Amino acid sequence: MMQDFLDISSALNEAAGAIVDDSFTRCFKSNAPEPWNWNIYLFPLWCFGVLVRYLILFPTRVVILAMGHIIFFSSFFSVHFLLQRQQALRRKIQRFLAELLCCFYVASWTGVIKYHGPLPSLRPNQVFVANHTSMIDFIILEQVTPFAVIMQKHPGWVGVLQNFILETVGGIPFNRGEAKDREVVGEKLKNHVRGSDNNPLLIFPEGTCVNNQYSVMFKKGAFELDCAVCPIAIKYNKIFVDAFWNSKKQSFTKHLVRLMTSWAVVCDVWYLEPQIRRPDESPIDFSERVRAIICARAGLKKVPWDGYLKHSRPGPKLRERKQQSYAESILRRLEK
Repeated sequence: MMQDFLDISSALNEAAGAIVDDSFTRCFKSNAPEPWNWNIYLFPLWCFGVLVRYLILFPTRVVILAMGHIIFFSSFFSVHFLLQRQQALRRKIQRFLAELLCCFYVASWTGVIKYHGPLPSLRPNQVFVANHTSMIDFIILEQVTPFAVIMQKHPGWVGVLQNFILETVGGIPFNRGEAKDREVVGEKLKNHVRGSDNNPLLIFPEGTCVNNQYSVMFKKGAFELDCAVCPIAIKYNKIFVDAFWNSKKQSFTKHLVRLMTSWAVVCDVWYLEPQIRRPDESPIDFSERVRAIICARAGLKKVPWDGYLKHSRPGPKLRERKQQSYAESILRRLEK
């Protein structure tokens, strides 16, 4: 009897699997590149490459980025004050300036971006969802399409720039730590999707940056809007640099410097077929189906983890589900 009581195979298997193969930690782990400068022939070439990247490319890219900010802010404020009575024209020009600034950012990494499929069009009742590796995902997508994005608020100079960009493209900021923000953002999402003149809405439903090898659970908010969901798959090539932003260990400024001191950022973007929620499909099932489409196209591994666990301890609901599963397994053993 005691042996049956202790033989909770599913729980033990899950615990042992978590220890042996911690797929949650792997989702947010930066993999160091394999060294190639291991002999006397390659080391001088590596040293020469370091000098070129840090003494030539990096200063040039800093100048490019500085020029981009000067052009953006000077033009933004000029348009803002001179075209106060022409709202439509002002908004159109400011959208263009936001796209232009993103182009300067991509140029500062020598971005080699290949877009596949038709570019998004301005239509009501649609939302775009993409996997999330870094804040540069938004920059790469924004340089060709004026997306309105749902984005976590950030401090410092990133937050200041973020406010200008989000205001320009009609974005919606939120604070992950405030429960009230979720209700407000949910209502703003519905209103934005219904608007015919609004920019296409872009959401990163994972809610956090993942290392471009895995995909964590999608939040269901984007899949409850009763509209077409258009998947976007983003895949970075690590040949020159790993574009994953580990925000727990690195500021965005350091992340940018790392990109700007690499040879190039290489990336593929696929705009996939719009998906409609089926009559018998729950928002969670719909989100999993869309996630599977993105993972298949970008070559990502699906894992059943909530990405918010990266920022906080497991909540009561998750613990209750595990406790319920454990209790049910015990009862099944006792009933035998």
